[in-house]
Amino acid sequence: MSLIFLVGFMGCGKTTMGRKLSNALGYEFVDLDHQFEENAGISIAEYFSKNGEDAFREQESKILKETHYPQNAVISTGGGLPCFFDNMDWMNANGQTVYMKLTPKMLASRLENAKTPRPVLQGRKGQDLVDFIESKLAEREPHYSKASIVAESFADLTPENIMYLLATNK
Repeated sequence: MSLIFLVGFMGCGKTTMGRKLSNALGYEFVDLDHQFEENAGISIAEYFSKNGEDAFREQESKILKETHYPQNAVISTGGGLPCFFDNMDWMNANGQTVYMKLTPKMLASRLENAKTPRPVLQGRKGQDLVDFIESKLAEREPHYSKASIVAESFADLTPENIMYLLATNK
């Protein structure tokens, strides 16, 4: 079984890259955020506000570990998923992990121009948004950096380059 888990901060492009990478590899694509919403019957934002972060993180971890994945799949994870419980260790034990690492300024630019609003970012713009992202990344970096592969620049973030990094990481 060959599973590739994409991890990184919200807005780094996990879903978009997941689709492109799965097409390039001939793998199936699984978006765990969509899986969560399908299982819960409501959006993540609604679930979060109704049940709180602790319940959300427990359910998110359960979905990660109990989903029946196709034999070969690229899996897009939620931005916080690797940072709770033993999720990052579980993903590393069950496949390869790719940390899609962008700078706080790049992330802020992408998130400010996103089509879908992110409730956690409500009202944050400009330097306030960059500062928020820097703070969150400082908390999350120890978890993200456990990934088997770190794609550190925007140039690395193409399906071809990620396939090369995966192939040379064995």
